Amino acid sequence: MANFKVELPKERSSIIKVIGVGGGGGNAVNYMYKEGITGVDFVICNTDCQALETSSVPNKIQIGNELTNGRGAGSNPEVGKKAAECSIDEIADILGVNTQMVFITAGMGGGTGTGAAPVIARIAKEMGILTVGIVTLPFSFEGSKRILAAEKGIIEMKESVDSLLVISNDRIIEIYGKLLLSEAFNYADNVLATAAKGIAEIITVAGSLNVDFEDVKTAMQNSGVAILGNGVAEGEGRALIAAQEALNSPLLNDNKIEGAQNLLINITSKKGEGELTMDEYSQINNFFQEQAGFDANLKCGVCFDESLDGKISVTVIATSFNRTENTLKTEVPETQFENNFKVEQTEKSEKFSEKIETDDVKYMSLEEDIPFKKEDIKREVNKIKNLEYTSRLKELRELNQKSKSENGREELENTPAYERKNIKLDEVSHSSESNVSRFSLVDEPERKPELKSNNSFLHDNVD
Repeated sequence: MANFKVELPKERSSIIKVIGVGGGGGNAVNYMYKEGITGVDFVICNTDCQALETSSVPNKIQIGNELTNGRGAGSNPEVGKKAAECSIDEIADILGVNTQMVFITAGMGGGTGTGAAPVIARIAKEMGILTVGIVTLPFSFEGSKRILAAEKGIIEMKESVDSLLVISNDRIIEIYGKLLLSEAFNYADNVLATAAKGIAEIITVAGSLNVDFEDVKTAMQNSGVAILGNGVAEGEGRALIAAQEALNSPLLNDNKIEGAQNLLINITSKKGEGELTMDEYSQINNFFQEQAGFDANLKCGVCFDESLDGKISVTVIATSFNRTENTLKTEVPETQFENNFKVEQTEKSEKFSEKIETDDVKYMSLEEDIPFKKEDIKREVNKIKNLEYTSRLKELRELNQKSKSENGREELENTPAYERKNIKLDEVSHSSESNVSRFSLVDEPERKPELKSNNSFLHDNVD
């Protein structure tokens, strides 16, 4: 039986580690290791001895050796969970080497990944490490049993991590159409790698505008479910196209980032020729701010990659979505009456009267629960703000373009503003035309008041 040992010297170990758990997570980390992610340590963790032996990743942990005898978990998450619990010391040892942030990636639905990943995440979080889970949902063709197991595993992961990214494999098919079976699974590995690379290199790759570890920690710590997207574009309008593509990324189950409290953006381009411009930087930031809402905290980093040539790459991470619902209770104060009236008794007398029958009075309670969502109110306010901002931005851009052209400058200089804006003015008499009444009210003694047109104080002839 092979004995796997992890050797991570503290002085050379990265503060960021990527741990692939189970078959799916291990395949993803193998792919990341070959592709390369700057400034991270890779670790694979499995019950299957054979899968560990064939991997080129140097750091390996075999969990539950005594439980499974080096074989897999047999698609049983309980076996995977117990295997991780049997190897807590080995897991804690590798996490204890200079680790400040860990990515735990796994394919949900199997045995080892589904069962062991939440245990490893819980150990990391209890050690005070920023813990991010990146997991995939199975393809629909893998069967309902596997999908149900995956959903249960995701619930356990949510309780064990600071932030969780869930990637649907079916979305890959939706976007890229007909893929070969091998291509579909390889693409899933690529998507996982892109997610981990997108977050890690925000911290590890130096650039002109850096987002440091504390910025990422603020955005992702205890943030719940997060979404991440990546887009690449070149040519005219590349900045806005790349930003839009990031929201159409297969990394996102839902392409809406509205309601996110924190946004992390990383923009990568080649330095020098093809480098990001200030105008492009502004376009990308404004686009995501409009999409998330103007209350979102946005942090944007800029770095360089010489392999991009004229392309631009945009990665967005949205966290801390406000999903809570409140109940509004309408309380009606109880009215109390004081009976201070004294009623004097009178002699009874028999009188005939008509008996009036009335229906029973039915009382209705005024107390009711009216559910409402805070984010719905905020969403409407943000929509109004977005419309006002977009309208004003469009107006300024048109004015700026007009002022740059010769015909536009002439129009601005020679045409009154009210004509340019199609504002109709009320007809006003020329200054030479008098609006002063020539009638005067005469009130003489012993005569009735009367109006006279020959006002002696108003005459065309100058004295």
